[in-house]
Amino acid sequence: MTAAGPLLLTALLACAAYTAAAARLRRRGDAWPWWRQACCWLAGTVFVAGAALPWQTWLPPFTGHMAAHLAAGMVAPLPAVLARPVTLALRALPVPGRRALLAVLHSRPAAVLAFPPVAAALDIGGLWLLYRAPVPPQWHHSPWLYVHLFAAGWLFTFAVLAVDPLRHRTGLALRAGTLLAAAAAHAVLAKTLWAAGPPGTGYAPADLHRAAPLMYYGGDAVEIALAVVLACQWYRAQGRALARRSRPARRHGPGRGGVPGPVPPERASRSLRPSDHRPRHQEASR
Repeated sequence: MTAAGPLLLTALLACAAYTAAAARLRRRGDAWPWWRQACCWLAGTVFVAGAALPWQTWLPPFTGHMAAHLAAGMVAPLPAVLARPVTLALRALPVPGRRALLAVLHSRPAAVLAFPPVAAALDIGGLWLLYRAPVPPQWHHSPWLYVHLFAAGWLFTFAVLAVDPLRHRTGLALRAGTLLAAAAAHAVLAKTLWAAGPPGTGYAPADLHRAAPLMYYGGDAVEIALAVVLACQWYRAQGRALARRSRPARRHGPGRGGVPGPVPPERASRSLRPSDHRPRHQEASR
């Protein structure tokens, strides 16, 4: 793998830049969770493991490729998105860089790419083209293919989870439905690979019968993890909505719909006592 060196260097520089930005925030007194920094390094480690390790020497050719595909294209993007690099950049960059990044995030191309169905079509559609279209067989073992898989997987995960700031954040129902449709398309693709390998390849049936279940069940595991994150987002959103609804009731008392309730009789009688309206000089004479 002649291109493994640049990939290793790129992943190392990205993780080092993330660490430096987080340290800058902490030096000026801003909080940044350590677990997000750990997610960044975990994503870099998994990506390097997928793109640079010699999987084909440990596993049959297509099974080794599928292990690298799962590591770089499905597992690594999840912690990379949970690390919230866009949010960190917006907080750590100087004002000119922050404005430039916001201009990119608020642009129409960014909004189109971050729309969950579009991101899913680019990610899952690219996999269907890779494995069902007559592409050169050497593409399946190119390290640069894993860069594409990681980028497409990161975009899909970014659009579905929507943890970083976006100008137009889609609703939870659309994001969950997109995840369900993408999971179904990924599972169908894995089943087709059990029956027949990519066009123009001569992988052995035993190799295909190991690679296809790895793709099927490995993809299910990552997609379940994404669903768990979405469920946690829904739970927190429902909690915030409940707190907003109960806040007027706490402020106005037991009334219905935020309207103050009836005054208790003992409070009403105290407010109508003659002594409460007696002038101060009469109270002083007493």
